[in-house]
Amino acid sequence: MQAASALAVSLGDPAGVGPELLLAAWLRRDSAALPMFFAVGGASLLAEAAKLRRLTVPIALISNAAEAAACFGQALPVLGTLDGAYHPGQPDRTGAELALQSLTLATRLAVIGEASGLVTGPIAKSRLAEIGFTHPGQTEFVADACGVVPQDAVMMLAGPHLRTVPLTVHVALSAVAGLLTPELIERRARIVAAALTRDFGIASPRLAIAALNPHAGEDGRMGDEEARIIAPAIAALRAQGIDASGPHPADALFAQHQRGSYDVALCMYHDQALIPLKTLDFDQGVNVTLGLPIIRTSPDHGTAFAIAGTGKANSGATIAAIRMAGVCAVRRLAQ
Repeated sequence: MQAASALAVSLGDPAGVGPELLLAAWLRRDSAALPMFFAVGGASLLAEAAKLRRLTVPIALISNAAEAAACFGQALPVLGTLDGAYHPGQPDRTGAELALQSLTLATRLAVIGEASGLVTGPIAKSRLAEIGFTHPGQTEFVADACGVVPQDAVMMLAGPHLRTVPLTVHVALSAVAGLLTPELIERRARIVAAALTRDFGIASPRLAIAALNPHAGEDGRMGDEEARIIAPAIAALRAQGIDASGPHPADALFAQHQRGSYDVALCMYHDQALIPLKTLDFDQGVNVTLGLPIIRTSPDHGTAFAIAGTGKANSGATIAAIRMAGVCAVRRLAQ
């Protein structure tokens, strides 16, 4: 079987925990069975982060992605001349500019096939907005770079115990009911089912679809969205041969004895999906973008400016994101 090329990893906001967690991941490359990866920019910044956290991580500058293979075993490959100062916990405009430059280049390398996939470091959306970043987040940015419309780039949160998909994401809770339609649920469910087969090797994915209201609306006493919107979508999916069930009351869907009955839970809003995932798998949660022509993952946590540079940040989610991207890349290569 042909080996996958190295993954491109963007720095994220350099004032956050992204750089130090990337270093920690490289140190655990063997024990965690990680695929090859390289950082996009930040050579001196990463060296300073290693020094502060007392990590012994040699840095190898590379001029193209193909050079990562020759040095990955002995040093962390860092592509290009993008760089900046390291000021953990002190985000600024210059750092945001570096984060965007790294994200842009890393994404392009994945899109043109020079990298086998993309792993994005955590960013501060408000800081990027200050420098003209107009996308809601990295998911939408990457989708745009791939020529995919935003509604077809589906966020899935994945950990050892659970996979969840929020069908609506960064919107006010009061707006959720008005955004839900049978068409939205069907469209995103089809993308999820196809991606679980293509990238995760699940031949017949089981999709559990959560209710919106308490007790699944309790026969309309607590809302009619289940009967009017969600149930028709489930019926349509089942008619298409997709193993979809529900609407399931969300207060019971994530119980231990229920989680073995499905491969992914499709949730109606952001916190309905993220609270159980972060409760169960906070230090190993991965944000995966489904529906793209490239592999894209990210650790499911933010910049954590408050603990950047202190050594308190856990590298588990970064390691999980790199590992998952590598596994998916190999699976696609074999198809």
